[in-house]
Amino acid sequence: VQLQASGGGLVQAGGSLRLSCAASGRTLSRDVMGWFRQAPGKEREFVAAISWSGSGTYYADFVKGRFTISRDNAKNTVYLQMNSLKPEDTAVYYCAADIETIVVGTRSHEYDYWGQGTQVTVSS
Repeated sequence: VQLQASGGGLVQAGGSLRLSCAASGRTLSRDVMGWFRQAPGKEREFVAAISWSGSGTYYADFVKGRFTISRDNAKNTVYLQMNSLKPEDTAVYYCAADIETIVVGTRSHEYDYWGQGTQVTVSS
């Protein structure tokens, strides 16, 4: 399984970005998908996750109301819409897959496959 994250970039505070995570080598329709991020000098932290059907979504408190996770199983792709971005959102964002499960996890060790990460930089 390969996960390819894209969509990162440089944006001003208050702006928006949409991250995508495309999978190859496996159909993700039965997998939980998550987004994590890691800022310089900090540990990787949970951002959002979505159940295989898309009916369940989970967010870290610091992104609630600003970020939206979604998925298109027909395209084997997961998205993270990020609005009202803040400088503290600056980090490398990673997508991850927890395969063949209905339990949505928020801890990185629960995920089986990881993308390479995409840099998000928010200027003040």
